[in-house]
Amino acid sequence: MLRGMLIAVATVAADPADRRGEVAICIREDRKHRGVGWEFLGYIAHYADDHGIETLESIKSRENRAAIELEREMGLTVAMVPDDPTLVLVQRKLGATLAN
Repeated sequence: MLRGMLIAVATVAADPADRRGEVAICIREDRKHRGVGWEFLGYIAHYADDHGIETLESIKSRENRAAIELEREMGLTVAMVPDDPTLVLVQRKLGATLAN
């Protein structure tokens, strides 16, 4: 049993105007693929929406296919980063379009 063991960390940092928030989620390798990322991303999306953040975004390595697919399933769009082909920008507009 893993009592008291930290398995994941999530954060959102907003710009001064609270228009855009960058999300970061880190999960212990042995706890991935168990729904933790899905729950954290959903929680952060609702938290950001409740605090008036208009757009949630994250920059990812193109190689992080599992995280990118999870974010697509959660309604984020994926776009290339123009100056770096190894990265993608994932974004989601919040507000009225936020799904439960």
